Amino acid sequence: MFALVTGASSGVGKAYSIVLARDYKHDVLLVSNQEKELQELAAFLTAQYGVKAIPYYSNLARQEAAQDLYDWCSENNIEVDILINNAGMFFWQPLLDVEPQRVMTMLNLHMTTLAMLCRLFGEDMCRRGAMSKKQESNKTRGWILNMSSMTGYWNFPGIQVYNATKAFVMSFSKSIWYEMRPYGVTVTALTPGAIDTPLYGLDDKTRRKLVFWRISYPPEKFAQIALRRMFRGKKLAMPGWVNHIAVPLLRHLPDWAVFFAMKHLPQYKNIPL
Repeated sequence: MFALVTGASSGVGKAYSIVLARDYKHDVLLVSNQEKELQELAAFLTAQYGVKAIPYYSNLARQEAAQDLYDWCSENNIEVDILINNAGMFFWQPLLDVEPQRVMTMLNLHMTTLAMLCRLFGEDMCRRGAMSKKQESNKTRGWILNMSSMTGYWNFPGIQVYNATKAFVMSFSKSIWYEMRPYGVTVTALTPGAIDTPLYGLDDKTRRKLVFWRISYPPEKFAQIALRRMFRGKKLAMPGWVNHIAVPLLRHLPDWAVFFAMKHLPQYKNIPL
């Protein structure tokens, strides 16, 4: 059995891969569009922790990416019992300033590929779960972890595509939790705040402050927390006490406050507010 991790070559995806190999001694299938980094990580995990670590290079923003990956696993007799949909991208721009292709890339990566990976690998997990129930075994037969975001609770300019896709991930994951749980398969939606990676384009000083105040988590610490909650079968998890305060406050931010914030952002200097 393998844990399949998308976006595995860097950031929190790399941390998931390391924690799975080191702490759980689980074989891993590493998927990313960074081929060199992927191969280096696979070699490191095998040498350091004695697990099977297989790199699979793929651009997951392609419409057919999920089917290609599933077919490759079937052809190579790779059974996946843990699916971690972590691959993602981020940009902060008014929608009219974003290239249309970049919008499509995010929609495909965050929604289409994620949903299809759940559909394809989830079916195999549920089939194994149904077989185990016939054998009177109540063991969990599969785990799916989907990376949403606390921004999935918001409607905020600049990250309009990002937060909308993360809201989809949250709703989709919670819905299929009900469908798959009777087969012994759990689905967990993670809604983190900031994770200390280069994804958000913050400078090093700001990143250190956010980690100090527990607003942001180092990737490996976050991965450990997330995996523990996944293995406990949590339907929804939002690590970080600050996030539990911030979400209800920002969720009900009045329109005048949003416009006030926009006036002070360089991205909106050409928009009449």
